[in-house]
This record gives sequence, C-alpha cells and structure tokens, in this order.
Amino acid sequence: MKFFAHDGFDLAYIDQSPSPAAETVLLIHGFASTHMVNWVSPGWVKTLTDAGYRTVALDNRGHGASTKSYDPADYTPQKMAGDASALLDALGVERAHVMGYSMGARVAAFLALAEPAQVATLILGGLGSGLVDGVGDWDPIAEALRADDPASVTHPRGKAFRAFADQTRSDREALAACITTSRVELSEADVARITQPTLVAVGTKDDIGGSAEELAALMPNAQSFAIEGRDHMLAVGDRTFKKRALEFLAEHPING
Repeated sequence: MKFFAHDGFDLAYIDQSPSPAAETVLLIHGFASTHMVNWVSPGWVKTLTDAGYRTVALDNRGHGASTKSYDPADYTPQKMAGDASALLDALGVERAHVMGYSMGARVAAFLALAEPAQVATLILGGLGSGLVDGVGDWDPIAEALRADDPASVTHPRGKAFRAFADQTRSDREALAACITTSRVELSEADVARITQPTLVAVGTKDDIGGSAEELAALMPNAQSFAIEGRDHMLAVGDRTFKKRALEFLAEHPING
C-alpha cells in the first residue's frame, strides 16, 4: 500500500504496472468496499496487469486504509472524484481509463465530467439508470450501520450491507456518513455530456443499479452489457464482465 495526501485525507492506493509504457486503468470501488475487496480479491488487478495495463486502485475516503471522517459533507461524489483526479496527478498520469463499481461508478462519472482530459474511457459497473433516477431509499442502510446489535436489523438491504460492512471490518460510522451524501444524481443533460467511450455493465439480477441499457442510451458514445445471472454483490467478479471489459479497453486505446 502507498499513500498520498489530498483535501485533508491520507488516501491509500496500489499501483501495479507490467511495463513503463503501459496504459493506466484507474479503479474506483463501491460503497462499504475497498480496493482489496472490489478489485484484488475478484481478480481484476491480475486480469488487467496480465493484459498489459498499469492498474491503479485507491481506497476511497472513509474506506479501507484511508482516513475516516464522520462528516457527511466530506463524501460527495464531487469530492471523491477530486481524490481520484489528485491521485492521477500525483502519479503523473495525464490520461487514463477509469472504471468504477456502484458508488465508484458514480464517482467515475463525476470525474469524467469534471476532468474530461484525464478520462479516456469509462467503465461503469453495477450502476445504470440509477445514476439518474436514484438507487432507492438508503436511509435504512445508515440505520443498519449504526445499530448496536446487527441482529436487530430487519430491513433486507440494510441487513445485507451491515453484514458486508462487518465482513470488511469497516468503520460503520464513517460509512453511515458517506451514504447520506454520496448518492448525488446526475441529470439526463449531464449524462449526455459524457462523451468518452463508455461501457455500462449491470447484473441481470441487480435490484440496485438500474438499467444499463437506459443509461447507455442517454450517452453519445456508450454501450451496455448484461452480466447474466448476477446480482449487485456478485456481478463485480463475473468472468464475462472481465472479458467484455478487456475487449472494450482494447477497442479504445488511449493513443489510438
């Protein structure tokens, strides 16, 4: 693990490259996850480096080994996109492929709008039309994260995310702060301004992310991919998703 400082946070990241000339893929993980849980354990880092890409993945603020805050104002997608942009600057990477999953996909979309020169392509996993329409009521998740006794949690989605947070040994108070402000939506007009080549991939059993097809249709240069038979938690590591992502990256080289 390496660290860099930005906006008052010490942010952890990994940087693995098979060659000095390799194109960079920046990976941004989802809510309550970490670079390890989202990208290393499911095999993404190995898949990408084996394919010849420099792979950079950070722990978002409030997650993993990065600094925690209990102030919801610290967790807007704009601020987390600022962290991602600052990491690319710190590494001297002028232009990168950017891939995010779930909350990380939202952050990636905000990054593409805020710093279009840095983002060559986008891969949005686990988030489709929910980027525009919202992803449902997450207040029960904040309540579940703050509950003293996990057995007292009855809300299905709250129970699932509480179990995930406990499994990853996360700071639950930091996550509760994060969930209140990290779900900022983009308008259809905003999404239409994302002109980078984009792949939107959502599991066919995902009840959180929304429609990949509907989001891709709002963008001028996007395509969708259905991750067959996968829900929100399992889609991230799917082999067909990895295969399609590698095809997409090969179709859109940074200097092509």
